[in-house]
Amino acid sequence: MIEDGKTARELYHALKSAPPRARFGFGRKAALINVDVQCAYTQPATYVTAYETDPRQIAHINALAALCRSRHFPVVWTYVAYLPSGEDCGVWGTRSDTPDSLQNIKEGSPRAQFDPRVERAAGDITLNKRMASAFFETNLRSLLTFHKVDTVVVTGGSTSGCVRATVVDGLSCGYRMIVPEECVADRHESPHFANLHDMAVKYADVLPVAEVLAGLDGMLGDG
Repeated sequence: MIEDGKTARELYHALKSAPPRARFGFGRKAALINVDVQCAYTQPATYVTAYETDPRQIAHINALAALCRSRHFPVVWTYVAYLPSGEDCGVWGTRSDTPDSLQNIKEGSPRAQFDPRVERAAGDITLNKRMASAFFETNLRSLLTFHKVDTVVVTGGSTSGCVRATVVDGLSCGYRMIVPEECVADRHESPHFANLHDMAVKYADVLPVAEVLAGLDGMLGDG
């Protein structure tokens, strides 16, 4: 992506240096939604579908999860996996039929497994989603309502796909959306930075992970 001779990365960093709009900010209670941090998307040496990213992405996600647990904020992990027939992938799955295509991420397969570096806890919530947004045809919204959440932090991949879809749906549902920039990833630089830019302008506060950790730690919670 190029505009006025600038790359998507340059446009994003220019936006960060002079934000055009006020932040949504942190509310009272947050949830952490980790989108599809699974082997199909986190291991580029093994799977062509995997994303290039900050090498400490998963370490940062683990730090966010640990902090959220300490504050009794819900921690949610989503993953993509389909029936052996692939029919629950719907029309989305008809675009390709290669061994590495979307509908061939089968339930129980190595590609569907969470990355072994991920630190999940017994009290975390796991959701199998079948479309881009973590909100689509899952019980995520009712879970957030039950926990009285007003702020949602989104990590994972891809920035231009499932992360963005989750962020747009979350904002549409009335949540303050937060994206830690080191914690999301995409297969290519241009869509990654173009969508960070677009989310920062329209749909979310896109912030350094250190700032997100500080913001979460300062929230009131249930007390």
